Amino acid sequence: MIDYSKKLTLDRELYPLKQIDTSIESDRGRILSSPAFRRLQKRTQVFALELNASIRTRLTHSLEVGQTARFIAKTIFSKLKKEGLDKYKLDELENAFISTAEMTSLLHDIGNPPFGHFAEQTINKWMKNNALPILNIFETNSENIKKLKDMLAKDICNYDGNAQAIRVIIKLQRLNLSYTQILSVLKYTRGAFEDKIKDAPLNYLRKKPGFYYSEKDFIEKIQKTLDVKSGHRFPITYIMEAADDISYLTADLEDSVEKGILSLDEVYNLIKSECEKEGEDYLLEVIDDKYKKAKENEEPYQFSMFFTLVRAQLVTSLVYHVVDIYLDNHEAIFNGEFNFALLNYDTKSKYYKAIKILEKISLKYIYQNKDVQELELQGYAIVNGLLDIYKPLLELNADDFSALLKDEKIDCFVAMRLIKRISSKQIVAYKNDVKMLENKDKETCQILEFYYRVRLIIDFISGMTDDFALHEYQVLSAVK
Repeated sequence: MIDYSKKLTLDRELYPLKQIDTSIESDRGRILSSPAFRRLQKRTQVFALELNASIRTRLTHSLEVGQTARFIAKTIFSKLKKEGLDKYKLDELENAFISTAEMTSLLHDIGNPPFGHFAEQTINKWMKNNALPILNIFETNSENIKKLKDMLAKDICNYDGNAQAIRVIIKLQRLNLSYTQILSVLKYTRGAFEDKIKDAPLNYLRKKPGFYYSEKDFIEKIQKTLDVKSGHRFPITYIMEAADDISYLTADLEDSVEKGILSLDEVYNLIKSECEKEGEDYLLEVIDDKYKKAKENEEPYQFSMFFTLVRAQLVTSLVYHVVDIYLDNHEAIFNGEFNFALLNYDTKSKYYKAIKILEKISLKYIYQNKDVQELELQGYAIVNGLLDIYKPLLELNADDFSALLKDEKIDCFVAMRLIKRISSKQIVAYKNDVKMLENKDKETCQILEFYYRVRLIIDFISGMTDDFALHEYQVLSAVK
């Protein structure tokens, strides 16, 4: 039975409100006022350290995703009204459903590091080469401790923006969002400490890490409260994912023209050629029609006219397409066991083929562009360099690190200076995690303290904006 009143609830960790619309508006206000959300304006979408404000950042991308998610949610609602909202216990939940979809989309990239997905790989490689050898030094005299150590070893080498988003919301920003809003952000349902099993049930939903060991207990708590089984998704998350996928389609091509990587004519000819090669008529008809209309305008308006018209038609068509898939699979989606992205479900549809053509062109002519890859390499050097600089904080023993936090003098004079550069919010998150270890045995305490210290360093560096990371690296490397 589909009963949305069990998913869209008033539950939150502190100070729950008494009315659902008030609770939803409170979430909206907390998200829009969050420093972590504002920092997205200085984070890379594709082009790092970009001075041209017309080029998308993580913030402008998130705003576009939020609008598309709102469109999808409103369309779902309008179709469900024809069946009767009481059938799904949605009578008083229209604003809650639509706003949660929109706000989830604004939050979906909040855990992404500076310099984009390339930095995720950089962090994981550094952790494997530097943090893992330190973790392996700790003794394990029981099977339980060995199992914990193995889990944490996987966890610290599995940084992911999705998992970091959950940590930012719960511990670093302490947004105290409703459980509904938090769980809707959980895009993937596998813990970073768990193995990826290719043919496991719900393997698509578990293909990437969705949360860390440090947030495991909290995630399990809200899943139980909202009646979402382990490994299953919250239904509104499917809407956010579809909105994100739709928003990518022409955005990077549009930015590539703004950057001068491709011209309007080149974009049109590339899409046309690929459509003809694949025998894809739908996308070809769309771009032919819009290209002719764009060319009727004088320069420099042809470029913006073409992308505006193409984007409007594709977004509208794809929204109705994913709404149909959502409703055709409503029960499986409500139960969080639909093991597909909405846009990738019907691989024979004209929409799926159009998506693949646009993705192929972006991959070949934008993401593999020499200038884009040069920026990624610069991002690698900066993030890797910062991790090297802050490594002394991981090399300390627990007693020395504790002394540092009390502003006491220790032998490592470099660490004494580095600790003062880390945000107080991140240090408080570390202290609160460590406080929970008071009743643990000595070996468990030692291993988990180090794990939380690793999380502290990752929190600090992954929370930087592109320009702040560059500045911090230049200052501490004495490079100008």
